[in-house]
Amino acid sequence: MGSLTLSDLLDQADGNDTVGKMKVLAVLESLPGVGKVRARRAMEEIGIADTRRVKGLGEQQRKSLLDAFSG
Repeated sequence: MGSLTLSDLLDQADGNDTVGKMKVLAVLESLPGVGKVRARRAMEEIGIADTRRVKGLGEQQRKSLLDAFSG
């Protein structure tokens, strides 16, 4: 529905089990204007495995995702 930004979702990852267990790839693909190819390419450039879950992201990976997909 677009009611949650990537930044908000990443902030909730540690406290919300449902959000934390989501795969990063699925989250990125659900963003407006981001398809499978762009999501996979960005994850590869940042160094995030396809199977990584949101809760398992490091601080630098979160920052890189926000830089790549904000705005």
